[in-house]
This record gives sequence, structure tokens and C-alpha cells, in this order.
Amino acid sequence: MRISVASAALLLIFALPSARAFASHDDELTDPAALADLESRADHAQPREQAFMYTELIHDYVVVAGKQIAAGDMDKATESLKRVQNFAERIHADKNTKKVKNAETLMHMATYRLSQFMHMVSNEDMAMLQATLKQLDKLHDQLLEQVFAH
Repeated sequence: MRISVASAALLLIFALPSARAFASHDDELTDPAALADLESRADHAQPREQAFMYTELIHDYVVVAGKQIAAGDMDKATESLKRVQNFAERIHADKNTKKVKNAETLMHMATYRLSQFMHMVSNEDMAMLQATLKQLDKLHDQLLEQVFAH
């Protein structure tokens, strides 16, 4: 029993710094200037790199929308979700896409977060969230197919 308690304590010690790192990383992601820069780079990137960059933007704007939902600002969250939908429409992935596994992982995290937000919004605001989640789920499935095709 002591070994498992000690193992759990070590796991907690190592997990806490990484949790803080993710939290600070999320703060960096929501910087408007950084988001604008990433969007500009994605718009001008080679088609092989665009899918991953737009997936990064989707993930980042889902983080932004989550913060806006938590703050009770559904108007801004709706705008962020519209941007997510716009970026999802821009992704034209093919079998030669670079970083397809990384894009799939980011998309998985974004869809998971978005599904968690469903519990935080009112019924009136649910439609936009559901439409965005449906679109991202479809895109995630396409990325998964690419991952397994390689």
C-alpha cells in the first residue's frame, strides 16, 4: 500500500508543474496579436502546411471561446466560434499534409474542450456550440482517416 501511495505522490508532484505549464501556454494562445500573426502566416503558408496551422487556430480559438463562456460573454464566444467554423472550412487536407498526427491531436483536444463547454451554456446558446462541434467532429474524423492511411 505504501508503494502505491508514494507512486501517487510522485505522480502528483510531476503532474503539477506540467499543469501549470499548460495553463500558461493557454494564456499565450489567447493573445490577440499572436492569434492575428498565426492567422496571417496560415493564410500565406504552403497548402501542405495550412491544414496544421488552421488546426492550431481552431484549437486556440476554442480556448478563447472557453474563457469567454466562463466569463459569461456569450456574444464574444459566438464570434470566436464563428472564427473556428471559418478556419475549419479553410482546411483542405490531403495525403501529403505535414504534421497530420499533430493536427489530429490538436483537433481532438479542441473537440473535447468544446464538448465540455456544452455544460456551461444556456439552451439558447447551445445551437452555435452544437453546430461548431458537429463541424469539428467531421474534420477530426477526416484527420483520423489520414493518420491511419499513413
